[in-house]
Amino acid sequence: MSKYFQWSLVGLIIAASFGLSLSVSLQESAVMDELAHIPAGYGYVRYLDYRLNPEHPPLIKALSALPLLFQNLNFPNQSRDWQTEINGQWAVGTQFLYESGNNADQIIKWARLAPMLLTLLLILFIYIWASEIVGRWWAFLPTFLFAFSPTVLAHGHYVTTDIAATFGIFVALYYFVKFTLNPSGKRLIYAGIAFGVAQLLKFSAVLLIPFFIFLAIVYAIWKAKNLWFGQTFFGKLLTLIKKLFYYLKYVVAVFALGYILVYAVYFVFTINYPIEKQVSDTTFILTSFANGPDTDLSTCKLNSDVPLARRVRCLAEINILMAKSKILRPLGEYMLGVLMVMQRSSGGNTGYFLGEVSAAGWWYYFPVVFLLKEPIPSLIIIFLAIFIALGGLIRKIFKRELGLKNLSDYIGVSFPEFSMLAFAIFYWLYSIKSPLNIGYRHILPTVPLIYILSTVVLKEWSKNRTYFEGGFFRNLFKFTVQAFKYSAKTALVIILAVWFFLETAFAYPYFLSYFNELGGGVYNGYKSVTDSNYDWGQDLKRLKKFVEAPPAGEKIDKIAIDYFGGGNLKYYLGNKAENWQSSKNNPKYDEIYWLTISINNLQGDIGKLRTGQQRKPEDEYRWLQKIKDPYKPDYRVGTTMFLYKLD
Repeated sequence: MSKYFQWSLVGLIIAASFGLSLSVSLQESAVMDELAHIPAGYGYVRYLDYRLNPEHPPLIKALSALPLLFQNLNFPNQSRDWQTEINGQWAVGTQFLYESGNNADQIIKWARLAPMLLTLLLILFIYIWASEIVGRWWAFLPTFLFAFSPTVLAHGHYVTTDIAATFGIFVALYYFVKFTLNPSGKRLIYAGIAFGVAQLLKFSAVLLIPFFIFLAIVYAIWKAKNLWFGQTFFGKLLTLIKKLFYYLKYVVAVFALGYILVYAVYFVFTINYPIEKQVSDTTFILTSFANGPDTDLSTCKLNSDVPLARRVRCLAEINILMAKSKILRPLGEYMLGVLMVMQRSSGGNTGYFLGEVSAAGWWYYFPVVFLLKEPIPSLIIIFLAIFIALGGLIRKIFKRELGLKNLSDYIGVSFPEFSMLAFAIFYWLYSIKSPLNIGYRHILPTVPLIYILSTVVLKEWSKNRTYFEGGFFRNLFKFTVQAFKYSAKTALVIILAVWFFLETAFAYPYFLSYFNELGGGVYNGYKSVTDSNYDWGQDLKRLKKFVEAPPAGEKIDKIAIDYFGGGNLKYYLGNKAENWQSSKNNPKYDEIYWLTISINNLQGDIGKLRTGQQRKPEDEYRWLQKIKDPYKPDYRVGTTMFLYKLD
């Protein structure tokens, strides 16, 4: 395959992915998190002030805001929510997008350009790393799967941190592995910058710190083992210590370079953030962290008998002290975000999953959501690869060919694959343990790794292993059989890839609501799970079109709307819209004969409560259930807006 054809095909995949993502982006309203992220990013780059949205790092928000600097926008920097409120991100977001005379759709359109470009760059990196591992032809499989994944096409155009996290973690892992295999000053700088970029994209990238230390220790042990021949026990121990020191010092250097970059970016974006406000904001935000303040810092004393859970409070007290320092306050703002994520992750989030509503989370949430939202052809590819790999492992166990030497050989020969596999397992275990179950998007960083690992196994499986010996006809028969097997295996992969693309094509333009056939498909996936898996508020612009041009014979003078998302009812629908909740009772008593409910809100309001979960009776749409089946609306806009006529 010529390089021209190779890169032309990569470019075609990237262009097609971009076209699909852009087309869907222009049809959708702002999703929930964009209402906070877009104004926060504008505050960073326009005013160099970090007072909004500290629970997420700045990079993707800042990049998204750069095109907005070239527009004549009104920003509510004189409003009370900006001046005095603590992290008034939602109010400022509403004011900036919808209440300041700006064109909200233009702001959203240009802000989404950065995450789309970052997604395209990630697709390119996937091809580059995959081609180094499996070759140029097979590298197209994981590249294709990622580029046309409905989940990627959905989240790849939102100003949120999920695709950004996937990019940052993938690229950081790529450069760290390359440096570990062949250390050099140039690779060290690349690894450090990539690590720093990852930290600036999402706080879950903090998990790279223990993971990189783990990789360095594993590789150091493998290197030392190869030098042990003929050495005494103490000689082996000394060799191991030297190798551990050699690799771990470079890991520290990678971290140092990365956090120099983190410091520099946070320094710029906190220049005009008044230190007094940063201190008061930090103190207030961390008020409830680890059971509240410690005035005498007793939790930080090494000889204290305070339980470990309470000692975590020491981190908050250190964070407040850092906010007071002119030199350390950029890192203090970064640390504040990390602590906020820690607090939220441990607290969970109320959501609907498999027929019940709970804030406690479900340990099986991510495995089940993965099985329901990942297209069936890619699931076949992944589980076929797992089956083949486990089969080979079992055969080696029965033949007594499996031991430390095999593991050592695997680490030495296939260190990139080992790194991917180890990180995918590590990240999944962390995600399963967390009660914060709000979307498949949270395990996106493992998806490109899973695709590449599956391709590695399938390539090995499809190899022609014919050994010619004996007569001509015997060898001809062997060749024919093996050629047929190879062709059949290759054809299977191609058929699955085509099926995968068709799944994506048929889901257009409702990529966020995509579920496979097991999960009920695009229109019934909400029965399994909602939130950012299905309904994030993306259909409000479609509701506007419906209200302005209703079906023949219908007239909508006013409509009550129970909306979940980042859009704004008055901006899109004006006086025709009335914000509504179940507790307001039937809107027809106020002479409003149309009701719309976002399916995320509906499932949260009428879904079965898990034991211990509470909900007010007036919030359960009992009055609606008496007159209609809520799951059989009169009309449906997009996938997420259920409309009822209340004659």
